[in-house]
Amino acid sequence: MQVSVHNQQESIQWKEEWGYLIERVTDQTAWAEGLDAAVELSIILVDDAGIQEINRNYRGIDSPTDVISFALNDDIEDAMPIHPEAEWMLGDIYISLEKVLEQAKEYGHSVERELVFLTTHGMLHLIGYDHDTEQNRVEMRQKEEEILLALNLPR
Repeated sequence: MQVSVHNQQESIQWKEEWGYLIERVTDQTAWAEGLDAAVELSIILVDDAGIQEINRNYRGIDSPTDVISFALNDDIEDAMPIHPEAEWMLGDIYISLEKVLEQAKEYGHSVERELVFLTTHGMLHLIGYDHDTEQNRVEMRQKEEEILLALNLPR
């Protein structure tokens, strides 16, 4: 799996171990979902203002959120790669690092746990999971927790 992490914010000091955690959780999610190694995905870290602009422009919601995913193709088999070693590009995940810190404090767990949760959540959206119904929400939450438990990062 090829994961590109782009820190496009200056509000929160980036820690190198966060990049390692993102790679671990994307690998674990890919393994759990049966994706092969020839997948590419981008994680873009922004601040609240950056994600609010994306949320407003693409979802019509003028407020910051924690994570937004953009699948590059609805049919995963047809997604085109950017990285020369990848067979297909899964998509982009935007995460607000300000929201990561805020929500970690609110939920009483580590920043690292919140970051990998949002990464997992975003990646599951790219794969096709959603939380538009109660049944889908329960299924998606169960997948998230299974993946985080495998990394020893449960709630």
